[in-house]
Amino acid sequence: MSGGVAIVGAAECDLGVTGASILGLQTQAVTRALADAGLKLSDVDGIATTGVSRFSATQLADHFGLTPRWTDSTYAGGSAFEMFVARAAQAIAAGQAEVVVISFASNQRSAKSRSLAGVLENHTPEAQFETPYAPLFPLSYYAMAAQRYLHVYGKSRAQLAEVAVAAREWALLNPKAFRYGAGPLSVDDVLGSTMISSPLTAGDCCLVTDGGGAVVLTSAERARDLPKKPVHVLGYGERTTNTSMTAVRDLTVSGAAGAAQDALARAGLGIGDIDVFEVYDSFTITVALTLEALGLCGPGEALDLIADGNIRPGGGLALNTSGGGLSYCHPGQYGVLLLVEAVRQLRGEAGDRQVPGARHALAHGTGGILSTHATVVLGVEP
Repeated sequence: MSGGVAIVGAAECDLGVTGASILGLQTQAVTRALADAGLKLSDVDGIATTGVSRFSATQLADHFGLTPRWTDSTYAGGSAFEMFVARAAQAIAAGQAEVVVISFASNQRSAKSRSLAGVLENHTPEAQFETPYAPLFPLSYYAMAAQRYLHVYGKSRAQLAEVAVAAREWALLNPKAFRYGAGPLSVDDVLGSTMISSPLTAGDCCLVTDGGGAVVLTSAERARDLPKKPVHVLGYGERTTNTSMTAVRDLTVSGAAGAAQDALARAGLGIGDIDVFEVYDSFTITVALTLEALGLCGPGEALDLIADGNIRPGGGLALNTSGGGLSYCHPGQYGVLLLVEAVRQLRGEAGDRQVPGARHALAHGTGGILSTHATVVLGVEP
């Protein structure tokens, strides 16, 4: 393993409808991840988080009574946590920190706080050219990408719905999933659910839940003395492409491609070496665009790739094995939970949804309006 930094702890906070505060959920996530790592709060000298306030890392450090040597509160939406892995790995390698916690939590379902109205300032191009049409933020923008994709490649809503159907199958194997016990989802169920923003129905959209999680990173040397199998950080990459859709030339092309290429190159691996894929699924179209950007198939071929149960449990492509944002949990920024599930798969701790013999995992976060993209490649010793 070439990685000099490893993830040594991973955990969720309570999920679903919790009635807890954001800091209360953050506390659960961080302390559970540290317990998983066999470390104490006093060992932490680095914090990376968003979602608490404009000074998220500062507030979390104050809450825990810590004086960290290194912090990061980069706000990049759902991809921020994969970006944090890169920053944390660099900080640990440079000696700026020894133990870094990356965390996020939200109580958006309990607080009924999902609305993001007013996020675009009056002087921006988006406010001038998009806000007058009252798009649902961010749904209508992803719907535009979906509409364009289906048109250009001659695909159907039924083919796209398979993303949500497969996610539900994985969630039925995960006792922590919001939709665990809800029963299977069919293509007809997705197509027949409420149309929100054409061509995306409610079934194409992620959940709105409380929740979050945390991962703990340290040097590979220190990781050898800790109780759990180290999950090495092998590679990472990122791209930032656009604020909104005003200047996007092609809605079917994602910046995820460059991020993934950089991550795989740093890891010295090809896409065929990856055993488990955890990719952001804010909407079904997000997954289709990401699979193509990762290089798993060519442009317009993602919906053929996922057909015939290929991404369901037992299929040829282990994708979003927790149930994803569509059926497991989506607290507004989902990227940290991609990492939690990837770690569990590589440790062999995923129970009924375990991918046999998984050694390499790829986690890819997407933020904003297909705006930010970050990929992390993880691995364990054979």
